[in-house]
Amino acid sequence: MFARWEAAQRDGADEAPLIPAATVVVLRDGPEGLETLMLRRNSKLEFVGGMWVFPGGRIDPEDHGDRPDDLLAAAKQAAVREAAEEAGQQLEPGALAWFSHWTPPTITPKRFSTWFFAARASGDPVAIDGGEIHDWAWMAPADALQRRNRLEIELAPPTWVTLETLQEFTDVDTALAALEAVDVEFFLTRIGRSDVGPVAMWEGDAGYAATDPTATGARHRLTMAESGFVYERS
Repeated sequence: MFARWEAAQRDGADEAPLIPAATVVVLRDGPEGLETLMLRRNSKLEFVGGMWVFPGGRIDPEDHGDRPDDLLAAAKQAAVREAAEEAGQQLEPGALAWFSHWTPPTITPKRFSTWFFAARASGDPVAIDGGEIHDWAWMAPADALQRRNRLEIELAPPTWVTLETLQEFTDVDTALAALEAVDVEFFLTRIGRSDVGPVAMWEGDAGYAATDPTATGARHRLTMAESGFVYERS
C-alpha cells in the first residue's frame, strides 16, 4: 500500500527528507449544503504561513503508540490529535476516511509527506490557539475556491484539489461514502513553469515525466496563474 510513498522517499534521497504528516478534512452539513472547516495559519510561520488549510501537522513519535510499523494508524492518530489541538474537534481514528496522500516536489525546502483523511465534525465548538492558527471559518468548497481566485484567501495545491473534489457533494453522508469507496490516490507533485505561472502536475499529465507544462496531451495539473488557479484533469 505504501510502495509509492517509499518510492518518493528514494526519488528524493538527495533532497530535503520527507516528513510524515497527516491532515483531516472536517465536514458538516451547513445551512446551504456541505461545509469544511478551514483554518488560517499564522502568517509568520515558515511553512505555508498565512494560508488557509485543514487541521493537520507532522506525525509525532507518540502517535505510533505500541505499533511503530503501522504508518496508517499513526497518521490517523496524528490527524485526531491535530484536530483537537488546532480546532477543538474531538474525532475518533475509526471515523476517518483515508482518501489521498500527497508528496511535495523535491525542490520544496520542508517536505511534508501527508495523509489526507475526511471526517464528520464532532459538534464541539471550534477553538483555536491564536498562535499557530489565527482564524477559522466554515466554508462551502466552491466558495473557498472562488475566494482564492478573488485573492481573499490563499490555498496550497493539495487544499485546492481536495476542495475541487468536495464541491461535487451536497452533504456529509454522500461525501464520506464516496471518499471511503474510492481507491486512495497518491499525488507525487512536480512543478513546471508556464507563461502564466507555476504548474503543479501529477501522474497522468502529458508533461509529468519531463516536468514540461507545454507538452500536448492528457491533463492532470493545477495552473497557478495570477488571474486565478485552474485545475484540469482529463
